[in-house]
Amino acid sequence: MQNILEQGIISTVPGLNNEALSSLVSKMEQYIKEIILFNSAYNLTNTSDHDELVIRHILDSLAGYEIIKKSLSSRTDNASPLVVGDIGSGGGLPGVPLAASFLCSDDFGKPVQFKLVERMEKRCSFLENCKAMLGLTNIEIWNTVAEQVEPECFDLITFRAFRPLDEKMTKTLLRMVKKGGILCAYKAKLENIKEEMQGIKKLVPEYEVHPLTVPGLEDSERNIVLVRK
Repeated sequence: MQNILEQGIISTVPGLNNEALSSLVSKMEQYIKEIILFNSAYNLTNTSDHDELVIRHILDSLAGYEIIKKSLSSRTDNASPLVVGDIGSGGGLPGVPLAASFLCSDDFGKPVQFKLVERMEKRCSFLENCKAMLGLTNIEIWNTVAEQVEPECFDLITFRAFRPLDEKMTKTLLRMVKKGGILCAYKAKLENIKEEMQGIKKLVPEYEVHPLTVPGLEDSERNIVLVRK
């Protein structure tokens, strides 16, 4: 399965040299082992199967890497480093794979810090352990709820398997984003996205939908929704 993980990383995080690729594959394999070890106690993901974790969680998270990198490139005039918030991080998805990718890749040219916001203390303990074991120096764990995060502290917010974008949650998320920043939501079917966004059209009159290609999950519709503040 490591070969599928490696090939998936090559597809979703292009441009890695051999050393960076090897490092990222190693970090993700270690991360998967930690999820499998602690999943039953901490309820981190809906599966402990190695193959499903690779495709449905690691590669699905990494499928947004290029879009997030491109979105952050519009913020390079801001003070360094750029700050990404992973809201409702849970077991660290998509924050841990994305942070590891930015750490291993040297093609962005500017530091990117990730703040993993998670309300459950035991999951934060898991994330702190992963941060240490994977050497993710570009991560901080925030044990709090989204509503208590300070306003305008993120250049970009991302989330996956989080609450729907209703009016209350959208206001909370947009409050955390700096002026000119971006909300980046991992979503599934376009039909459902249109219905969800219709409910908040007064708050978000314009948005972009970008299809994602997840290696091994080509038959499942995956998209990223971008909202610019």
